Formats: sequence, structure tokens, C-alpha cells
Amino acid sequence: MIGLFGGSFNPPHLGHVALVEAARGQFGLERVVVLVTVRPAYKEVAEDVEIRLELARAAFPDCEVEREESTSDETVREAERRFGEVIFLIGADQFADFPSWHDPDAVLEHARLGVATRPGYPRARLDRVLERLSRPERVLFFDIPELPVSSRELRERVRRGEPVTELVPPGVARIVEERGLYRP
Repeated sequence: MIGLFGGSFNPPHLGHVALVEAARGQFGLERVVVLVTVRPAYKEVAEDVEIRLELARAAFPDCEVEREESTSDETVREAERRFGEVIFLIGADQFADFPSWHDPDAVLEHARLGVATRPGYPRARLDRVLERLSRPERVLFFDIPELPVSSRELRERVRRGEPVTELVPPGVARIVEERGLYRP
């Protein structure tokens, strides 16, 4: 089975890396394709897609990293055609919004959904989402460690001149520093 992990990666952090590593162990993934969203639907991105691709390659050196220009349903349809069985990896926060995605039924038709849960995340909230899905049996939950970090928080820390080296992979820290990313 092939894992797909998408996001804006603005910048990628150790929470993203932990999710991929936990999914590899849980699902025995042959490989993981990291998909860098060119134009995220619900957020502005601080950096150009080429820079975010470079950051993702630094964060996930043993994964394939590709641009993602389609909606999730189109992405998993194409991935199923290319790779066969795929699992689309997302965090619990994203899963809470999954019913509002463009054609979530098609996502579940063409891929399993691997949802990363962390300690303290309310399971009842996840169960309410499951109840609304056409194919809840296609959703698989897996645990990741609690890593209280977000890309937004990292950008703010860099903007304030605070270190982020303990929250991002070394290659990401180097690129952020060398390129002066996320600074005013």
C-alpha cells in the first residue's frame, strides 16, 4: 500500500514527520508520496510552491515529493490509477472538516483514509464525523505522539527571531535560515 500525505508544508515540522513515520509503522507502507498543495483551498501561504517543495524534500528525504494541483478526490483517483491501493493520510483536525471537502465520498471510494490521532483529542468528535460518511469502514485511525507544534506557530517564532531548530528537521531549519524565510 502507498501512503499519500498532502499539505501546504509552510513550513514542514516534526509533527508532520511523526505522522508519516507512525503511518509507515501502522500500515506497513511500501512508500509515501508527499504532496505539496500549490494553492491550498482555505489558507494563504507565505511562500511560493517551489520553496515549499524544497522544504518538504528536506523534511522527508526518503519520500517522493510532488506538486499537488488538484482537489483531494482527483488526487486519490489518479493515485489509485498509478499505484493501486492507497491510503490518504490526514490529521484528526483535518478529519473533523472532512465532510466539507470537495466530494469526500469519492475520496473514500478511491482511497482509504488514515487519520492520525493524538493524546487528548476528543474521540467523540471523530465519531460524529464517521457517522456522516458513506463508507466509514474505509477510515483507519492511528496514534501519533503529542507534538504541540504548528506551521503557523513556527512562522510566528521565526518572525520574532526565536529559534525553531527543536521543532523542524535540520534540513528545514537550514533552508529557513539560509533563505531568510518567514521574516518581515
